[in-house]
Amino acid sequence: MASATNEQLVSALQGVLSESQVTINQTILEQHSSDESYHQASLPDIVVFPTTTEQVSHILTIANQYKVPIVPFGRGTSLEGHVIPYEQGITIDFSDMNNIVEVREKDFLVKVQPGVTRSQLNKELKKYGLFFSVDPGADATLGGMAATNASGTTSVKYGVMRDQVRDLEVVLSDGTVIHTGNLAEKSSSGFHLNGLFVGSEGTLGCFTELTLKVYGLPEYVMAARASFKTVNDAVEAVVSILQAGIPIARVELVDEPSMKQVNLHSKTAYEEQPTLFLEFHGNEAGLKQDVDFMKEIVAEHNCQNIDFETDNAARNQLWEARHNLAYAYVHGHPGKKLMVTDVCLPISELAGAIEHARKTLNMFALTGGIVGHVGDGNFHVLLMIDMQDANDIAKADEFNELIVMYALERGGTCTGEHGVGIGKQKYQEKEHGKALLVMEKIKQALDPDALLNPNKILKIKK
Repeated sequence: MASATNEQLVSALQGVLSESQVTINQTILEQHSSDESYHQASLPDIVVFPTTTEQVSHILTIANQYKVPIVPFGRGTSLEGHVIPYEQGITIDFSDMNNIVEVREKDFLVKVQPGVTRSQLNKELKKYGLFFSVDPGADATLGGMAATNASGTTSVKYGVMRDQVRDLEVVLSDGTVIHTGNLAEKSSSGFHLNGLFVGSEGTLGCFTELTLKVYGLPEYVMAARASFKTVNDAVEAVVSILQAGIPIARVELVDEPSMKQVNLHSKTAYEEQPTLFLEFHGNEAGLKQDVDFMKEIVAEHNCQNIDFETDNAARNQLWEARHNLAYAYVHGHPGKKLMVTDVCLPISELAGAIEHARKTLNMFALTGGIVGHVGDGNFHVLLMIDMQDANDIAKADEFNELIVMYALERGGTCTGEHGVGIGKQKYQEKEHGKALLVMEKIKQALDPDALLNPNKILKIKK
């Protein structure tokens, strides 16, 4: 935008927001120029901080009038460049829309504004004996989690973000406010708009309120750490546990190099072998039977050692070590940038995919480890890249493409939870075929000027 247009836009925005809610401060612009990914940063022209749906509607109406791009921003924890404003324009920071609007404990529902974080919500829900299940690791905003269809460690039992959304309040590109669902448990009325908007990454509208499903706190929780001779043994053990119908709440794979990184960063002394982190939710008597059965299963898959934790502090330490693994790699390799791959396959193909990823990682001589939510077929390779080394970057890109293609050729997806953004955009046609044309038509119908998070997920020609 030309400077005069920028001044005009600031003036128009300050007509519907307070002066403090509209900023062109360089430091704040820089804070909204990147996410936690390795993708190149880009500054927005303006950052706004609305507090109400009405204000968001006014912002989008103005942006539509001036044909200015809009990028929604939560906490910037995304990993594929979703919130980077490559076409500048207005970034809408939803951090001040952080109210828990209503807890409907009898309906197991909660209404929240998009800037509420999952830890903030769970702190409030604990008063009611409830919790919100989706646990992506980062303390992300719920609006951002819905935008990327986040999942995480508990998805094997409770499902991903899309499974928890009952209704969304969405502001469309022209400022129109709609609701995508209702409070009912199920409906056969109309198109499934919840499913359309969840995972749309801000390309179809801006979320201003979410109605989400919550759960009763489990009576009894038990965690375990099981080490194996090989990654293949660990993955096959997971397949057998799932086939046996054992109601497992979390099951995470951490390979040997990553276990070494865990011990260095978290000051733990875990066995440095391929390891499963597991958790079970239920009643004490029932869990004892499930755990006894699970122990028999893992023994058949060359489990070397298994330790159980029922103490809350020890369980928290276990999961903090897993959640902090990406940061452990970052801190353990100063000067390098983290690149996280994110593919998901049918469970039957998972062991082969992980073995292929490790062989390919070794072939390229790249620094990294393999972790994943293996209970639902999702795994990641954590790569440490020297962004000043063009050869290192090229090898990482080629590695990522090879494991994506391996997944797609076996009925998998290029992203199980991180989303498309710009990083996975080039794989969309390969994965979706002619269905991509349908997505493009939906985008064009809802956002005809391609102003909403432009050129994320899809490349739309104006």
